[in-house]
Amino acid sequence: MLFCPYCANNLTIGDSNAEENRKAWICPTCPYQSIITQQISMRTHMKIKKVDDVLGGKESWANVDKVEAACPKCDSRQAYFRQLQIRSADEPMTTFYKCVECAHQWREN
Repeated sequence: MLFCPYCANNLTIGDSNAEENRKAWICPTCPYQSIITQQISMRTHMKIKKVDDVLGGKESWANVDKVEAACPKCDSRQAYFRQLQIRSADEPMTTFYKCVECAHQWREN
């Protein structure tokens, strides 16, 4: 991105008024123009952001209780459970389950 040296607005590429068939950096708000004399290219490599596990990861399932609940994946009858308040305070807590047999996770509102 280039900015106008007079009014600091973002410059756009357009046809020059002074010379035919020439491209120029043109300010959309003031009469500033700058003829493009060389190719400008720049590449920025963005870093991939590490995604945080909002539910706490493996450590959050370390000391949880078991309950009788049917796993939707393997039909096991026991699952670990824990409850979190993920919505506003006037809404009920959300119960998260993890199957004892296949480690499938699901939730119940």
